Amino acid sequence: MPVKDSLETAQQAIRAIVESGYSLTVYNDYSTPENTERLHLFAQETGFEVIDIASLTDHPSPNYRYVLLDSRRKAIEAEVPLIIIESDVVIAQDTIQRLMDAQQEGIGMVASVTHNEEGDVNFPYEYAQKWAIGAIETKKRLSFCCTLLTPSLLCAMDWETLLDPEKNWYDVTISHESIRLGFHNILLTDTPVLHKPHSSRPWKQLKYTNPLLYYWRKLTQHKDKI
Repeated sequence: MPVKDSLETAQQAIRAIVESGYSLTVYNDYSTPENTERLHLFAQETGFEVIDIASLTDHPSPNYRYVLLDSRRKAIEAEVPLIIIESDVVIAQDTIQRLMDAQQEGIGMVASVTHNEEGDVNFPYEYAQKWAIGAIETKKRLSFCCTLLTPSLLCAMDWETLLDPEKNWYDVTISHESIRLGFHNILLTDTPVLHKPHSSRPWKQLKYTNPLLYYWRKLTQHKDKI
């Protein structure tokens, strides 16, 4: 789980994972000193690992490339799938187990559909609002809100080359590469998670409230490169 500030939301997301019985590594991506201290205190109380990216690279946030490369290496060494859960996503007690159970030969990625507080499908899976309930194969991109990458996919992809250092986000890149390599990507529409979009980067809310300003900032400040 990458975390950048927004500690109240992140703590809720973290607690749901820990209480489901799974280990968790949190990558602290240049949170403020105050929030970094709070995150470490919460880790001591709750029981999860924190990696402070600021002590390992001077590359400015977001550092999703570093997070993916490091977590992929650890997953391969442990011979387990890699599950990415964003800090603005709250899982259910059985979410991770259902992701694990959905793995089959030939599958590259398995993702949980996202819902809002009212239980409606929300960003980034609006395209699945009218889909059937179940495990649905898709060639559309899967977000990393709550997504499992199988060991087969982790080993098949040339991540160092694939993950362009000039980009910020890689869910589209990896989704497309999984399909290009012949894997199947699955969206679980019967396994929803609560998503509170962009809690750690509030400026991205402009995409919905003031799209012209959002795209101006994206272009002129080179933000949010996919």
